[in-house]
Amino acid sequence: MAVCTSSRRGVAKTAVAGALLVADSGIEGDAHAGPGERQVSLLAGESIDVMRARSGMTLEPGAFGENLVTRGIDLTALQPGDCLAAGEALLRITRIGKECHSRCAIYYSAGDCIMPREGVFAAVLRGGRVKPGDSLTRVVSAE
Repeated sequence: MAVCTSSRRGVAKTAVAGALLVADSGIEGDAHAGPGERQVSLLAGESIDVMRARSGMTLEPGAFGENLVTRGIDLTALQPGDCLAAGEALLRITRIGKECHSRCAIYYSAGDCIMPREGVFAAVLRGGRVKPGDSLTRVVSAE
C-alpha cells in the first residue's frame, strides 16, 4: 500500500514513490538502515484503519514509523524466520512487535503507538526495489 522513509528515528515517516531495499541493511536512506533485526518495519493498513476509527485522527501512511504499509495479509500471523517477497526484494521476519523504552513523538501525536503490538520487523535477505502496489507474498523457502 505504501513505502515510507525518514532520516530520523522515533518520528513519523513520509510516503515515497518507491525505495531500494539493500541486503543486510534495510531501506536506502532510512534512519533504521543498518545491520540488525529491525532493518524494515511493516504494519497492516487494517491496523491503521482501526486507529483512525478509534482516535478520529487522520493518520497517513508512515504515522507509526513503519516502512511498509500492507493490506490483505495478516502480518501478526507470521513467525520469525518466515520470508516475504516484497517487490524485487526478499525479507525474513525477525520479530513481531518491539519494546518501547520511552514514548516517542509518534505516541504523542497519534495518542498510541501500535508498533510494539502489531508491527512486524524484517531483515533484507535480497535487495531490490519496492513501490506501492507491489505484491507482498509469503515465500515457502528462501533458497
